[in-house]
Amino acid sequence: MGFNLVYYVCHVICSLILTNTMSSALLSSPGSNDISGLGDINISAILNSFQMGYDKRVRPNYGGSPVSVGVTMYILSISSVSEVMMDFTLDMYFRQFWRDPRLQFERRKNLEKLVVGAEYINLIWTPDTFFVNEKTAYFHKATTENQFLRILHTGEILRSIRLTITASCPMDLQYFPMDSQLCYIEIESFGYTMNDIRYEWNDGLNSVQVSGDVSLPQFKVLGHRQKTIEASLSTGNYSRLACEIQFVRSMGYYLIQIYIPSSLIVVISWVSFWLNRGATPARVGLGVTTVLTMTTLISSTNSALPKISYVKSIDVYLAACFFMVFASLIEYASVGYMAKRIQMRKNRFLAIQKMAEQKKNEALHSSNANIHEASNAEPNMPKQTSVHFNLLGQGRRPHQSKLEDCRHNNYAPNVTRLPAPLNTNLSIKSHKHIDRMLGMAASDIDKYSRIVFPVTFFCFQLMYWVIYDHLAQVYVDDLVHLHGP
Repeated sequence: MGFNLVYYVCHVICSLILTNTMSSALLSSPGSNDISGLGDINISAILNSFQMGYDKRVRPNYGGSPVSVGVTMYILSISSVSEVMMDFTLDMYFRQFWRDPRLQFERRKNLEKLVVGAEYINLIWTPDTFFVNEKTAYFHKATTENQFLRILHTGEILRSIRLTITASCPMDLQYFPMDSQLCYIEIESFGYTMNDIRYEWNDGLNSVQVSGDVSLPQFKVLGHRQKTIEASLSTGNYSRLACEIQFVRSMGYYLIQIYIPSSLIVVISWVSFWLNRGATPARVGLGVTTVLTMTTLISSTNSALPKISYVKSIDVYLAACFFMVFASLIEYASVGYMAKRIQMRKNRFLAIQKMAEQKKNEALHSSNANIHEASNAEPNMPKQTSVHFNLLGQGRRPHQSKLEDCRHNNYAPNVTRLPAPLNTNLSIKSHKHIDRMLGMAASDIDKYSRIVFPVTFFCFQLMYWVIYDHLAQVYVDDLVHLHGP
């Protein structure tokens, strides 16, 4: 009993001595710890006093109301937006604000807050904030750790840190390259539910700011918007903040590298319509070259994009250009095929006409021979002077002649009936259409193509740009524009 009493008295005396020492340290300072303009205040002693009974493993107000953590971001730069990797990379100042009553101190003249280095952050409780959609992130340590801590006399704490984050950004490339993408960063506590921590945007709509120097070669940063989300997971409900940044793609690169070259390739394929259809090497070579060039352009374009299953707007344009140059090659094939068929018909017609002439000559020769024999066999028969054939098919029938006079006089000479000669009118009429097939000559296809192909491509261009320019417009509500609305 006596020993316990002595121990208790010694403990009280030591406590009084320590309290006296801390009070004198706060009110008077040795020369090494003097801060100019602050009088006799020892900052080191204040910082050391915070650690008396402080447990950084326990959040402020443990068991009571949740800690309210305010967040602001200042985006310094956005280095890349990748369609292939579906992510974007940005460099920013990430700042968190919360209140820890255990870090309060007495307000004095010229001493309302303490600004300390990064080392002191490891001695106090900090929110376990993480980025939900982060792929990679790293702190900057040149020349020292790029972070600082400010402690106000009320216990309000500001922690600022510079981060570079690569975050995932699922993209819809249906209207590529006239698309706009909405990438986001999500902030959440890893272990504390809403009963312990609640996040909020500290400065309202001004909580996220983007530097005016932010620029990208293929995108323009249109603006951003902020959201507060309650994420429900299997381990509980978590407070989450989301910052969405809208990117609008610039068309300049794709116009110069894809749209204009593919259009010129289509125009070059039309040159074959003005070449002689007999110049087979020139027309075939031009058609094959344009088709292969379009194939190469399509392959190089898709190699720089992710392997997606749906059709992009640039695929529609390149497919139409490929169809036009391929149709130009098929057009010459149809011209050659029609010319070949017409020539075959012409050769067959000339062969038939030649055979008909031969048969007609044989029939005339045979008829004259028979008439000559009949006149020699019947000396008393009235003399037949001539036989007339109407070869043009006008007036009498082709076999009608003055032999009818013999029948009226009861003479029936043995005359062989001649076969009907070729209808000359029909032959002339058929000869006029022998150079056409389906009412069209081979050269007519080239004439029509000179008009149909340019008009079709112009109509396609007009519809393509009007339709996709309208469909690609995306309006985001509550968007804070970077350079004003």
